[in-house]
Amino acid sequence: MKRSYVMKVTGRVQNVGFRYFAVKEAQKEGITGFVRNERDGSVYIEAEGEEEALDRFYLRIRKGPMWGRVDRVTLTEQPLRGFEEFVVRS
Repeated sequence: MKRSYVMKVTGRVQNVGFRYFAVKEAQKEGITGFVRNERDGSVYIEAEGEEEALDRFYLRIRKGPMWGRVDRVTLTEQPLRGFEEFVVRS
């Protein structure tokens, strides 16, 4: 079943390639949506896909790229948005 989530990622997640890491991981799982840096130093993600694929994506986001550090990921379900690809937004 398709689901859609908002993820807010905190820690050392900016200036470490986190957004591009998220794009790569989303593409591996066929997930659509977007990722962007927030002014407070966090990363904001909206992700849609099959539940199992989203679970795998979430686990990778929790780990983050090797040069970053994820302290916390908040996860909130939202209605499907109908994204067609996964991109970096500014």
